[in-house]
Order: sequence, then C-alpha cells, then structure tokens
Amino acid sequence: MENISKSFNGITVLDSVNFSLNKGEVHALMGGNGAGKSTLMKTLTGVYEADSGEIHIDGKKVSIKNMQDARDNYISMIFQEFSLIPTLTVAENIFLTRESRSSLGFLNDKEGVEKTKGLLQELEVDIDPNDVVESLGVGYWQMTEIAKALSQEAKILIMDEPSSSLTKKETEVLFSFIDKLKRRGISIIYISHRMDEIFKICDRVTILRDGKNVVTEKIKDIGLDTVIQHIVGAEMDKAFEWKERSYSMDSTPVLEVKNLSSGTKVNDISFKIFPGEILGVAGLMGSGRSEMARSIFGIDSRDSGKVLVNGEERTIKNPIDAVKSGLALIPEDRRMQGLILEHSVKDNMILPILSKLKKGLFLDESKADELADQLVKKLNIKTDNIFKTTSLLSGGNQQKIVLAKWLASDPDVLILDEPTIGVDIGAKTEIIDIVRELADNGKAILVISSELPELLAISDRVIVMHEGEMVKELKRKEINTEEELQHAIQGY
Repeated sequence: MENISKSFNGITVLDSVNFSLNKGEVHALMGGNGAGKSTLMKTLTGVYEADSGEIHIDGKKVSIKNMQDARDNYISMIFQEFSLIPTLTVAENIFLTRESRSSLGFLNDKEGVEKTKGLLQELEVDIDPNDVVESLGVGYWQMTEIAKALSQEAKILIMDEPSSSLTKKETEVLFSFIDKLKRRGISIIYISHRMDEIFKICDRVTILRDGKNVVTEKIKDIGLDTVIQHIVGAEMDKAFEWKERSYSMDSTPVLEVKNLSSGTKVNDISFKIFPGEILGVAGLMGSGRSEMARSIFGIDSRDSGKVLVNGEERTIKNPIDAVKSGLALIPEDRRMQGLILEHSVKDNMILPILSKLKKGLFLDESKADELADQLVKKLNIKTDNIFKTTSLLSGGNQQKIVLAKWLASDPDVLILDEPTIGVDIGAKTEIIDIVRELADNGKAILVISSELPELLAISDRVIVMHEGEMVKELKRKEINTEEELQHAIQGY
C-alpha cells in the first residue's frame, strides 16, 4: 500500500500511509484508538475507497473499490465488530452467499455442515455446526469468524483483535493455527493491543499515530518500551501498577449479593462490595462471570437469591429496576449491547437520563448539550463534536461513550464487563484511572476481565469463578504475580 490517504468530512484519517506485507509473514499493525489502523485495513478490503494512493499485490497494481474486489484478490478480514447473523447457524454463517447446492439448485445444507466440521476440526474448536450463533458465547463467535474467513481461501488474512474474546487455551490454539497458515504461505496482518501477542507471533510491526506512519521494524529489533512510546507518543505512565487503596469494610456494603442463582451458569453466588472498593472477577470463558452480572442487573431472571443496595433489598426484574436501584452495567459487547451506533455521541450519553433532562414535555437540548460536552472532556473522547455518529468513532472512544452514559446517571454501583477489550494501551490507562477515581468517591465497582494485568492493577479483592460457582476469594495484596492468579483460575 503506497501513500494511502483517506478523509471523512474534511478530517484526515490516513495521511500518505505506506504498508508492506511479505508472503508467509505475520505483520503487526499497531497504534492507539483513532490512529487509522481499521481505516487502512478497510481500505485494503474495499469497505472504503482511498482518496489517493496505490495498492499492489504480487507486484501488480490492483483496484479495490468494494469487498468483492478484495475477495477476487484473495483478501479477507476478520473484523473486530462481528459480522455474523445471530439467528443463523454456525455453518450457515460461514458459507453465507456461498452455500453448497444440489444439481437441481436447492441448498445442500448437509454438505455445508460437513465442510464446516472440517474447518472447525482444523481450528481445534469444539462447536457444533448446527448451533445457532446467538446461543454461543462471544469467544465462539470469534472462532466462527476465523473459520468463515479461512473458508474463502484467503491468501492475505487480516485479523482485527482476534483473541480479544478468547480464553488462554483458545488463544494458544489460534497461535498454533497462525503458524500453520504461515507455513502454507498465507500472509497475516495482525491488529492487537496485546503486547505479549505481538512479540510472540509477529515478524514485523508497523505503528500508526494520528493517521501517519511512525515506524516499521522487525520485532526482534524493537523493544516493548519503544513500541509503547511510539503508540502513545510518550513514556507509559504507571497506571498498570497496583496501588493499595484504603476503604472501610466495617460500613454497610454498597452492593451485597446473597445466594444468587440463575439458570445453569450462576449457582449460589454471594459477595459484598464496600464503599470505595473495586472487586475483580476472574474466570475462564463459560465460568458464569457475565451471566452473574446480567442476573444482578435484571437482564437474566434469577431463580433465587437477593440483591441489596446500601443495605436494602431491591426487587430487580429488569434493567429499568436496576437503574432505579442505583446500578449501571457496561456490557461485554459494547456494539451490540451498550450503544446505538447510528445515534450521535450525545444521544447515546443521555439515553439513561432522559427523564432528568426534560423541560416541560420536551428535552432541554441546551442542558443535554452541556452535559455531553462535559463528559467528552472528562473522559478525553476523541470526536469532532457531540453530534457525530457513534459508529464513526474508534473502538476505544466508543467504550468511553458507554462509560460516559452511565456516569451521567451517577450510579452507586458500576458493573464493568471486559471494559478494556479492543482498547489501546493509552485508553486502557485512562479507563483504569477513571474507575479508580469513581471508587475514591465512594462508588462500589465490580470489574469482570480476562485481561489479568488490568484486573490486578485495578482490584482491591478478586473472586474466582468456575462453572457457575465462586470458588475462591483473594485479597489483592495476597497475589504476588499474574501467574498466581492464572493458576487460581485454571486449577483453583
């Protein structure tokens, strides 16, 4: 890709960017949220058409104006935002628009299922091709996306945060498969904010900042600190260092959960969170972490148990009850569950508090604008203005909007489910600092995360879940290393 430039509404997103990829190479593409990574790759895959610049494949100039042009050049991308249709099966999603047909032209579902079985076996993923996608966890959605891309016989495969929803074991399977693809001569562009992954599987790295090339270097010739400095433009701060915090466990808990059970995933869970405390939740995929949060918040019905807020039992049958009780939930999948992407930044932020912004029968627009502007500044959200469509913002800024919309409601309890997935290192440190500040102001925080460095940096206590049960509770100062927590999660 030579001198690729792209602007939206007069704002330059890519500024004469150069990017090269060798055969059988895993090339990391890195940068902060809004650096231009996804836009560059969407240009390569025909989602966007470049304003200027050229693309060459095997030394030949090609024209990529749409996604079909990309497929014709054997380019496939696994997007960070899922492209699956939830109501279809795994097999139907993988071969959508490319279905097997009989000699009479009818759909041959059996052949599609068999092809899918072969792909999934190669990936070493235990998914039934006949499973409806919406019944699966987010991690299995990601593996289905990977299988879908590989079914198109891609020679250039772009992976945008492919491991963000995967367990450690699933990530290792993915890395093993990437190594197989390399040996077959398939070239991979790997977008990730996880530094350990980049140094483990990539051959080269290109870093973008503010839509421009910063550096392209062989992985063996560049260090972690240098990568971080190029991404954030400065030395990394100490947000990932754990800071022992003071809070009282003698006072009334802000949130108390007693003997909570919900379906097959949540079984007899009990815990307390005190004013100013951050409670971390660790566990493998399928351990029931997200289901527990959904049950507390009234999304999933409870079979038994109680939820108390500030010492009073609350009847929470739905999210409206939860919000009225002083709870807020930042869900695992921000795009599907946390935002209305085609609405503006402002509209998303004020959604939970519309009743508080009324002026007579109508919305007090000036008051709403003022609040949205304040939240944009407070959370350092990168947007042209509060009226910009949310889908046009980067993943990290979208995550901050989800956080902002709940901060506007001033909750007593904030539940965060995977708050740093797909977020660059700069945004991660900002989110961690915001959460610490909220706790310092007396809020009760529940953080569910697969990102163990962030969980250890932010938590005062950690509970470990396994197969729907709470199997261990640890004080943060008792956990000396990430490996100790990993051992507790794996072997408890």
